[in-house]
Amino acid sequence: MVDPTDGAEAAPVRRRRDTLPLYAVAAAVTVLVLAPLAAPGYALLYDMVFVPRQPLTWDLVAPAQSLPRAVPMDAVVSLVTQLVPGWVVQRLALVGAVFLAAVGAGRLVPTDRRVVRLFAAVAYAWTPYLAERLLIGQWGLLLAYAALPWLVRAALDLRAGRPGALARVVLAAAPAAITPTGGLIALGTVLVLTSDRMRASRSLLVSQRVHPHRAWQAVAAVGVLNAPWVVAAVVTGAGGSSDPAGVAAFAARSENWAGPLVALAGTGGIWSAQATPASRSAPLVPVATAVLLILAGVGANLLRRRLPPGAAARLAVLAGTGCLLAALGVLPGGDAALRWAVVHLPGAGLLRDGQKFLAPYALLLVLCAAVGAERLVARIDSEVAGVVLVGLLFLPVAVLPDLAFGGAGRLRPVSYPAEWQRVAEYVDEEPGEVLALPLSAYRAYQWNPDRVVLDPAPRYLPGTVLTDDTLRVGDVAVAGENPRVREMRRALAEGRPVWSTGVRWVLVQHEVSGEVDPQVLSGLVRVHDGPSLTLYRNPATVPEKGASGAARLAVVVALGAALLVVVAAAVSALHRRPTAW
Repeated sequence: MVDPTDGAEAAPVRRRRDTLPLYAVAAAVTVLVLAPLAAPGYALLYDMVFVPRQPLTWDLVAPAQSLPRAVPMDAVVSLVTQLVPGWVVQRLALVGAVFLAAVGAGRLVPTDRRVVRLFAAVAYAWTPYLAERLLIGQWGLLLAYAALPWLVRAALDLRAGRPGALARVVLAAAPAAITPTGGLIALGTVLVLTSDRMRASRSLLVSQRVHPHRAWQAVAAVGVLNAPWVVAAVVTGAGGSSDPAGVAAFAARSENWAGPLVALAGTGGIWSAQATPASRSAPLVPVATAVLLILAGVGANLLRRRLPPGAAARLAVLAGTGCLLAALGVLPGGDAALRWAVVHLPGAGLLRDGQKFLAPYALLLVLCAAVGAERLVARIDSEVAGVVLVGLLFLPVAVLPDLAFGGAGRLRPVSYPAEWQRVAEYVDEEPGEVLALPLSAYRAYQWNPDRVVLDPAPRYLPGTVLTDDTLRVGDVAVAGENPRVREMRRALAEGRPVWSTGVRWVLVQHEVSGEVDPQVLSGLVRVHDGPSLTLYRNPATVPEKGASGAARLAVVVALGAALLVVVAAAVSALHRRPTAW
């Protein structure tokens, strides 16, 4: 006679047996991608800048003269690095992004076959999208990418009325919302998946009704998570318009013979050639993209049947919107519409680099392809089917081999020269504006060989650091929005002494491209002279310009509200019984 408790006791064992391989594969993928981070130091590559202890300055919390592209990300990093060093934060962020992306996709795919889950995990954590955003250093966007499958699952649970789903929606959206783009993706995901405004009788979009209060609570909570950067954008002195030259510069780019639209179909197509893995130019890459699209087409209908009613159609709306935004810059008439929008619509500059919004498409593509692979092998002998699925498991790695080992070694940690800390201590004694020369947004340091990185000075030094906000993409110069930097540029072009501009400090960086006219440094007092840095103090300093008290208070209130929402969700989740994700 069988003990009736045997089944109940066996269920956790079966769950562990099913989930342990998923976690193991996710860990293996993470190690393979981020292996160079086992070495000490900081991986500095394009927009990825971490420092030992990022100061908590007003210019990082609420930029007074620039657009809030890194709000609230910089404030979060500044707070966390008061407790742990920056190299730890960098590793936690990158490891968390890759690992959680793999696990989230593996758990979201609706299947009972373990190897199909593993395929979804590898395919989602080994996409051109992840590779290109990693190699351009946009780790905050990667957190949004990793959070997306968890957010989709939580939103679907909310529609199904499962306990604790609202808290899980907020907790999944929180890491996404540390950047404006990630926050918009999270908000759009929650709005589309939970709102009954999309209902239509006898439509594919019909799904089970969610309590309207729950749906709008979720939308409102994620809206509050977006409040810090929205409020900072309203109160900044930089205005809301952007240079229309950036539309062409940031448009999707062809990576091989097939053109930009095919590159986007394969989740690639980033505007920067330097951030594109070399394997993306291989002539067979479009063929691999076609294979993936065929798998997705085979699995689309099966995915629709396995997901809750209407969920697949809602995901398709999200994916389609992301594809449209990504392709807008290369579609006929789309570039003209974007140029008009970035000039006349505040905040439309976010849409110039539209490829960022491909994340929902990448997720849906992987889910469809995973289910499609299962469907194709369903009529094959089970042993042969297992071999085929295992072979498909390695397909993403074979197509994009140079994502391994930190993008073929491009993600290598280095150490800052010791004099950076000495300069930071000088500035900390007399806080004020710091002008970083030669005027440039990005630097190529000899101690960070073969790589270009965003100037670390604004995150290493206390106070407001003025760096060039003009971005050069090939022969195109995309103007920035900071009026104070424009003032500095005019002074330097005219050869006027920098002391007349009222900056407190001038930091001259050596071993980088560009020259500094000695005439502009006249009247300054040299306080540090080292092999990499020379620091000058301005004895004729005027009070530093900054955001008004009301503007700063508004951003702090928005940050506090977002933090309160996250804490409330965490407390709610902890007080509930564990639920399956």
